Amino acid sequence: MSIFLNKDSKIIVQGITGGEGTKHTALMLKAGSNIVGGVNARRAGETVEHLDADGNDVSLNVYGTVKEAMAETGANVSVMFVPPKFAKDAAMEAIEAEIELLVIITEGIPVQDTAEFFAASQANVGADGKPKTRIIGPNCPGIITPDVSLAGITPATITGTGPIGLVSKSGTLTYQMMYELSEIGISTAIGIGGDPVIGTTHIDALEAFENDPETKAIIMIGEIGGDAEEQAAAYIKDNVTKPVVGYIAGFTAPEGKTMGHAGAIVSGSSGTAAAKQEALEAVGVQVGQTPTEAAEKMRKIMDNL
Repeated sequence: MSIFLNKDSKIIVQGITGGEGTKHTALMLKAGSNIVGGVNARRAGETVEHLDADGNDVSLNVYGTVKEAMAETGANVSVMFVPPKFAKDAAMEAIEAEIELLVIITEGIPVQDTAEFFAASQANVGADGKPKTRIIGPNCPGIITPDVSLAGITPATITGTGPIGLVSKSGTLTYQMMYELSEIGISTAIGIGGDPVIGTTHIDALEAFENDPETKAIIMIGEIGGDAEEQAAAYIKDNVTKPVVGYIAGFTAPEGKTMGHAGAIVSGSSGTAAAKQEALEAVGVQVGQTPTEAAEKMRKIMDNL
């Protein structure tokens, strides 16, 4: 099992002909992802050549729009490698086409642009009352179900499949935690991004992991700034029965200085690592002072399950 991404996911790449799109399309295919095409209005009608996980030749069609790509391929996931100034239009195009999952890798998208396309996604809901398009990101490494599928830029060789669900604001800390727990394995690792406005949140991932029968425990990586981790703590208290381990990046960050991500800024006592740790520990989450310590806490939990 996995969350949001599985062996049946059909992936298109917005920006498939660009430098980043080309490189990561190749890596996603190598990871076993079912890439079925790409989008670039200026290169519509062309094909791009790659190799699949078995080394076989793959020819991918480039379409003019997301809607056309979905109609021709049955795609239900899009990974976006589009420069910041074009990102809002690309995201809106995918949302209007009602792609099920939109993974936005792009860094440096203006917050107002993100707010606008996120609001558009929230307004377009299905019969179940949920948005028809789930956004992951922006400014994130995407999502990986190890040994099954990758939608994003996460290195696919760090770990195999296993019983631990991982959700993280930080890309590099996602990779480190996957490595730290590689002897156990990951069900799904999702990098949600650290911008002030993001699509999928810690709480969204926690809910999905709680409902996934193959995920036995959850590790949550946060960072200074905002109150997402405090909100997650409140959600865990009322809704999560599985063991959760946390790590908060930024225990030594100076007040008032943006650290790493655009959303990682502490103002007064709000958003500090200590405050987030306190909130999480108050609801039974074990919090490590370092990624390695958090991984060790998870190992002990898994030993006792």
